[in-house]
Amino acid sequence: MRAVPYARYSTDLQRPESVEDQFRVCRDLIARQKWEEVGTYHDAAISGDNMILRPGIQQLIMDAKRGKFDVVVAEALIVSAAIKQIWPTCSSY
Repeated sequence: MRAVPYARYSTDLQRPESVEDQFRVCRDLIARQKWEEVGTYHDAAISGDNMILRPGIQQLIMDAKRGKFDVVVAEALIVSAAIKQIWPTCSSY
């Protein structure tokens, strides 16, 4: 299965290193599942209130529609739920 991690942080609550910390957690799951990582997506210092303003999530959506991956892995449940709401046929963990 082709997998991509998605990570984000907001200026108010986290630090830039948080993205790499989230990727590490996602990559651990990808390795345990024996999936193939085929890219990464992230947004930094952008509010979570409006997904339209996040270029990383917008690229993720475009690539999902093009069939570039099978599953999105995100550390935060709220991110997984948001991805599922935008793109219901994409699996997220």
